[in-house]
Amino acid sequence: LLGTRSFWEGVDIPGEALSCLALTRLPFAVPTDPIFAARSETFGEAAFMEYSVPDAVLKFRQGFGRLIRTKSDRGVVAVFDKRLLTKQYGQTFLQSLPDCTVRRGTWADLAKAAAAWLKTA
Repeated sequence: LLGTRSFWEGVDIPGEALSCLALTRLPFAVPTDPIFAARSETFGEAAFMEYSVPDAVLKFRQGFGRLIRTKSDRGVVAVFDKRLLTKQYGQTFLQSLPDCTVRRGTWADLAKAAAAWLKTA
């Protein structure tokens, strides 16, 4: 299953049908979107940290929630956006997650670790 931005909300795929969520980018809104731009203006110079980041963090959590719907659900979230680790606001995203294990490494090492972890379910 390959989903786009529309999959951030209102999708329920319970059980083993969804076991890995790959995020190519953090879910920041398009800054030129007229509604987003108008709302951002109300925050002035602090719009990015006070509006854009919290909005993206909420969507990030919603995306994570697509994977874990019940107590018995298990899954892996792979985030391929380096800003999660290189930008100060990346910690805000990580701290917003429910209790989970965060791993960093090469794609090959992480793929092996994810496959092994999913097999233990």
